[in-house]
Amino acid sequence: MPETPAGGPATTLAAAPGYLPRRTLPFRVEAIRQLRRRRTLVVGLLLAALPPLVAVAFAVGGTPDRSESTLLESATASGPNFAAVSLYLSAGFLLVVPIALFCGDTVASDAGWSSLRYLLAAPVPRARLLTVKLLVALAFSAAALLLLPLSALAVGTAAYGWGPLELPTGGSLPAGESVLRLAIALASVFAGQLVTAALAFYLSTVTDAPLGAVGGAIGLSVVGSILDAVTALGDWRQLIPAHWQFSWLDALQREVEWSGMLRGGAVSVSYALVLVALAYRHFGRKDIVS
Repeated sequence: MPETPAGGPATTLAAAPGYLPRRTLPFRVEAIRQLRRRRTLVVGLLLAALPPLVAVAFAVGGTPDRSESTLLESATASGPNFAAVSLYLSAGFLLVVPIALFCGDTVASDAGWSSLRYLLAAPVPRARLLTVKLLVALAFSAAALLLLPLSALAVGTAAYGWGPLELPTGGSLPAGESVLRLAIALASVFAGQLVTAALAFYLSTVTDAPLGAVGGAIGLSVVGSILDAVTALGDWRQLIPAHWQFSWLDALQREVEWSGMLRGGAVSVSYALVLVALAYRHFGRKDIVS
């Protein structure tokens, strides 16, 4: 901080020996701390357990009617098909929950535990703290999105065998190429959920209640889906992120249709950048008392 002695020019107080802002709160330390939390383990177990439950449901209820060429009807055709169906069943809402949880809990939980002010007094620069926490939250969100299709691919291959991906539009893709298509679809899902992550992160800097931040982000997804169902809005629905939540299905065609995924990703990223900027602005001026 600048200090002006009597009759002399302004000088700068020296930082503590060895102190470098970029070395405070390392990414690895924050990641390990979040990994050890019970909610991380619970989320991971639930996502990994969903595909086996779906496979059991098919075993009990019988295989789908293969007379119709739809994604759901081809669920038991092969491991890649089962992974695609599991992603379809969960992308609309289930995968929103871990993203909102990891991003909405990250700052608010420290405030709720009254440990946030001690981190800042370490001292960890506020921008550094937010950046590390956001990157860790996004990394855990991406891992959560990846865990479910990987589990589904393993379960589906064990139950139905390794084979081509039967497309809902007719035809099929070789098993190797189908994995690449599923990776493209998963990247599209993640890009579309960045707006949810950004809103949860922004709310996490506003409130000291993690459930409030998580619930607000999940509520955005619900409200967006409701508004998208209002056809009277016409082309305005294209500005709603939920309008593009199933655009990743364009990757499961003979030729990938990029337009819908790119437009949906652009809408989501645009909102996300604004919300993240608001989070930094608010947190930078916030009086931390907890």
